[in-house]
Amino acid sequence: MGQINWLHLMLLLWCAIGSLANPTGSKSSSEGTLPQCGYESCPTVKENMLNVHIVAHTHDDVGWLKTVDQYYYGSRSNIQKAGVQYILDSVLQELLKDRTRRFIFVESAFMHKWYAEQTSAVQETVRNLVNEGRLEFIGGAWSMNDEAAVHYQSVIDQFTWGLRFLNDTFGECGRPKAGWQIDPFGHSREQGSLFAQMGYDGLFQGRLDFQDKQERIAKQKMEMMWTTSASLENSELFTSALYYIYAPPPGFCFDVLCNDDPIIDGPYSRDNNVREKIDLFLETVHNMSETYLTNNIILTMGEDFHYQDANMWFKNLDKLIKYTNARQADGSMVNAFYSTPSCYLHAVHREDIEWPTKSDDFFPYASDPNAFWTGYYTSRPTQKRYEREGNHFLQVCKQLSAIAPTKESFYEDHLTALRDAMGVMQHHDAITGTEKQHVADDYARMLYEAIEACSANTRSALNQLTGERDSFKFDWTYCKNANVSACALTENSANIVVLLYNPLGHSSSDIVRLPVKEGHYIVRNDRSQTVPSTLIPIPSSVLDLPFRDSAATHELVFPAEQIAPVGYRSFYVSKEQEEQKDTTSSTATIRQEDNISIGNDLLTVHFDENGFMSSITLEGETHPLKQNFLFYEGAYGNNEEFRNRSSGAYIFRPNGTEKAVTEVVEIQVVKSEIVQEVHQIFNEWISQVIRVYAGQDRVELEWLVGPIPIDDGTGKEIVSRFESNIASEGVFWTDSNGREMLRRVRNKRETWDLDLAEPVSGNYYPVTSKIVIEDGKHRLALMNDRAQGGSSVQNGQLELMVHRRLLRDDRFGVGEALNETQFGTGLVTRGKILLMFGQSSTASSLSPTQAAKERFAQNKLHLPSWIFTASSKELTLEGYLNLFEKSYAFLSNALPRNVNLLTLEPWKDDTVLIRFEHLFEKTEDPQYSLPVQFNLQDLFGNVMIANLRETTLAGNQWKEDAQRMEYGTKRNVMHHSHNTMENSNLQIVLKPMEIRTFVVRFEK
Repeated sequence: MGQINWLHLMLLLWCAIGSLANPTGSKSSSEGTLPQCGYESCPTVKENMLNVHIVAHTHDDVGWLKTVDQYYYGSRSNIQKAGVQYILDSVLQELLKDRTRRFIFVESAFMHKWYAEQTSAVQETVRNLVNEGRLEFIGGAWSMNDEAAVHYQSVIDQFTWGLRFLNDTFGECGRPKAGWQIDPFGHSREQGSLFAQMGYDGLFQGRLDFQDKQERIAKQKMEMMWTTSASLENSELFTSALYYIYAPPPGFCFDVLCNDDPIIDGPYSRDNNVREKIDLFLETVHNMSETYLTNNIILTMGEDFHYQDANMWFKNLDKLIKYTNARQADGSMVNAFYSTPSCYLHAVHREDIEWPTKSDDFFPYASDPNAFWTGYYTSRPTQKRYEREGNHFLQVCKQLSAIAPTKESFYEDHLTALRDAMGVMQHHDAITGTEKQHVADDYARMLYEAIEACSANTRSALNQLTGERDSFKFDWTYCKNANVSACALTENSANIVVLLYNPLGHSSSDIVRLPVKEGHYIVRNDRSQTVPSTLIPIPSSVLDLPFRDSAATHELVFPAEQIAPVGYRSFYVSKEQEEQKDTTSSTATIRQEDNISIGNDLLTVHFDENGFMSSITLEGETHPLKQNFLFYEGAYGNNEEFRNRSSGAYIFRPNGTEKAVTEVVEIQVVKSEIVQEVHQIFNEWISQVIRVYAGQDRVELEWLVGPIPIDDGTGKEIVSRFESNIASEGVFWTDSNGREMLRRVRNKRETWDLDLAEPVSGNYYPVTSKIVIEDGKHRLALMNDRAQGGSSVQNGQLELMVHRRLLRDDRFGVGEALNETQFGTGLVTRGKILLMFGQSSTASSLSPTQAAKERFAQNKLHLPSWIFTASSKELTLEGYLNLFEKSYAFLSNALPRNVNLLTLEPWKDDTVLIRFEHLFEKTEDPQYSLPVQFNLQDLFGNVMIANLRETTLAGNQWKEDAQRMEYGTKRNVMHHSHNTMENSNLQIVLKPMEIRTFVVRFEK
């Protein structure tokens, strides 16, 4: 044997260590290249100088004015000159010309697409650049997500998916160390909390409210330690607000899309402008430095889809650095160099500074006195609902793909399609509704096709679990048009099997509503027992929808109880002949009364003589509680100056006071043993059903709005408003991406003295899942089925904006009015609000508190059981009872009630990724806010756990390896994650709001 080369030996040793440190078992480096990435590869800053970190970057929207593919390939240049493939091609070549050059890339969706098209030689080159820290990934999620309209589960999923690609492809050197949320229109505290839990060392933000930014610039508070959770320990996150949002300073935009002059350094050229350019640059960076606390500043050199000809940028940046540093010979104290956001963090981390602090969020965002970007909280309401449905089905598809006894070869491809689509949907110009209409159509197409693809997984898994036989193989499907009470299968089949899959870690009970034709139906459960059911007439406003293609006139309603956690329960529904009627089923009665009320043993909802909801009775006490629809007229201006700003896709700007849509409501009352309903018609384009189910302590309001009329030449923004006698004193609470609640005070900001020119839109906040008011006695909570804008504009009131249609663009880039149409007329949208009224947290001595009841309802509204249906032509009732696996449970025990199974999905190499979360904040409930402990093997009693290892939140780093930088006086401390699990007995401990992530291998 010949002598072993010591360098090769070191490489083999590093690769072995790297593979152990990588939770996905991914590549760690390219052959023959030792990694020099991370903080060790950062350029050395100079003491006693102003160090200017020049960050070459491109901001590439995953759809906005063009579709995802149009942006990637560079087509439709008549809309925008933008082609991401050319950016990456060009940047790669330029980085190879000079080892000092650096570049950052953010959107994994585009990097994944481009990297897959490259030759193995190019891929090797890219890996080398990554290993040397010259190409660095920042953010790293599938897309740069919005922070107002997104749900935390979807944010975690799309980060997990993007970071997994980077980990699998580039190993540890591909793991981002900094968050990069430079374009979202406001910033949520939960987003910051997720970054901290994912192990990021810092966060960079682009857009701050103009008053907030002015205050921060004046008081040197552009950088801060952000306490991102009121419950979690070690939630502080170093956060830096970028000076120019994410653009280059004026005069220094060197892209082919820019109009600034290049740096001309020809010694004999009459156009030589080196002196002028460097003078301007030095003045610029000195002015910037006065607003930051260290001798480091970060300059973003790039913009939307820049670097398609990267030579232009890098040639000029080379000159800028060269001639700036040459001034040091003349006494200049400015040192410029190529850097990255993480290298900037590394430099700032060294400083002994007491940083300003922040504990609230950055909503709402305003770019000028009349432009509050609060309209997009509601824009494109059907798209927002479809995204939420996509997340719901993604969780179901992931779980069934993970627990199926036999994994089909197509499972991974279909899951990939839906993960990709849902990652795209989180983008800050997707779920926000701020894209062009043809892009919105493409998002819907993408999501529909991905759901259809993953449906093959669920069909396969369910057929295996239900005991597929030669005599029957079901085409499990779901009612795609349930939003208009239509479903061809349930309408036209005499016998169907209804299977409810419960993705929660707790036993669940649901109400099933199936569109059917009039007739008599019998529902039997898995024990052959007849289940009480009723026929409820479909509201006339739904039946009259001109585009509704359905013969269904009623909905068959029945309770589905005790559905096992991560399992299913099935029901056999048959349409009977008249002579076979079963007297145990009931038919709803319809009647009009003078004193109208609906309710159950727990509550009663009362209506006044004009048909409006007027009060609610609980525990013998009646409380005023009104509900009505109103609309704001959208401001219609020329956008030439602030006061002429139009309401549009981004901003909400009402033109005066709101107006009630009607003074009298036409109603119909429907009562049965299972549900009681009042069908309301407000006018020809607004209707609603208010219903109370037997045994439930909440009221459901199902609204139908549209087409919003525009014949009068005014756009309108529709709100559902609730009025109570709760003494709220200007205070209300909204959720942060579905998790912690944040206190809001009308006409106030926590961190600066607010000068408010828009009193309505300036008090609107994003409501992802819940909005609340309360006083010392009572509490009113509204929970919605999609992201919406909401507020409490008067004491005792809550309102949610449900739909908007506008006639002029607000001139923030989209270039189209938010005037959605479908089937030749304005868009019609339907949705639900859950209302809960009870004792306030201060008045209640009960457990669970009202807040706890809301938390459980909120979780259930987000992920109810998914209803699968199949025609049972091949399967008689006898066959269903004797040949069919009618129920199933993957979990052998339910989780504690305050613990949620957030994730259960196939991972790598036959492992499963599992997340558990504590549902409660630390002061939310005396009982349920306590730390909770459970045994993991007891939970999975049907399968043995062969191996388990904890990761950070996004699943891309082992928990014991994770450490985050501390700043200021704690700067020499690296915060390590502590593992509170005892592997010997698989005990899991969760503290309030804690999420823990594990890679699990089950024994085969």
